[in-house]
Amino acid sequence: MVIMLLDHVRETFYLNKQVTDPMNILETEPALFGSRALAHICAPVFVLLTGLSAYLYQMKNTVASTRSFLLKRGLFLIVLELTLVNFAWTAKFPPDVIYLQVIWAIGISMVVLALCVGLPRKVLLATGLLIIFGHNLLDTMTFRGIWGLEQLWYVLHERSWIEFGAIKIRTSYPVLPWFGVIFVGYALGYFFEQRFSPAQRQRYLLGLGLGSITLFVLLRLINVYGDQPWVDYDSSLMTFISFMNLTKYPPSLFFILFNAGIGLMILAIFERLNHWKGLKPLVVLGSVPMFFYLIHLYVLKLFYVVCVSIFGYTDGNYFAVDSMRSVWGITALLTVMLYPVVAWFSAFKHQNKQITWLKYF
Repeated sequence: MVIMLLDHVRETFYLNKQVTDPMNILETEPALFGSRALAHICAPVFVLLTGLSAYLYQMKNTVASTRSFLLKRGLFLIVLELTLVNFAWTAKFPPDVIYLQVIWAIGISMVVLALCVGLPRKVLLATGLLIIFGHNLLDTMTFRGIWGLEQLWYVLHERSWIEFGAIKIRTSYPVLPWFGVIFVGYALGYFFEQRFSPAQRQRYLLGLGLGSITLFVLLRLINVYGDQPWVDYDSSLMTFISFMNLTKYPPSLFFILFNAGIGLMILAIFERLNHWKGLKPLVVLGSVPMFFYLIHLYVLKLFYVVCVSIFGYTDGNYFAVDSMRSVWGITALLTVMLYPVVAWFSAFKHQNKQITWLKYF
């Protein structure tokens, strides 16, 4: 959640330094590249944990109730994306542009998983891996000019614009690869069954994480399939940056392998350190993720408006800070500012479990 905040601070206060996807490494300073690449971990971890949470929920409930919960929560997230989240980014109502971003991707993935939870776990795992490893074969496919199929393909696998009258929709997060990620996350729930001790589970998660990263490195070295080719520059730093310059929209095979691998390792390490008091603030921030997501967007927007009113536009049409160091500083400041209200809401949620709607936050 904190890394996500960092990236959104960058998108608000450092928007004068635009980054493409994948990034243009000849025009992107290393500090900006590193911070943006760090943020790549967020979406894969969010979607993996969504699938894992669905499995944990099903362990205590029936398939029918799990399906119902996933369907309702998924639709709820889609509505939030189209309303409160989109308004936080555009400040326009009614909107003339709608951005289908990560909350949309999680929501639609939950809806698809809801339709599939009755299938055997191995079938979902195999399907998820097939999508993750195979979807880049579809990169050159296009349905442009075929109404209906063109728009559907933009939603599934090609980042583009869809126009409905006066409204333009940006398919920022093509969703097909995320279906694969949520299926794999669901299958990972197997390691959280009682047959596995915490130590065994942590070993498996660490092994899977390391295996995913190792596979990423080996396949990336071959430089044939899985993402745009990397370039061997005269500078070792530039070559490394090119090697790690991965495509997020839609997430490439290498993007998923590397970032999901890091996420699995962090999951295992955090479970091992779950009694360490230093983790408590992060646990609090992560205990009400949807609440944190919504409130940070509006606080960030308000903070930006206040800065513009005081300092004006410092770089063309933007109020912009002068370095990534300032972006990190603003992130630290906002994290401290947001923590008390997030902690209050977390306590309220866990003290009032009988209130149904709180489950969605």
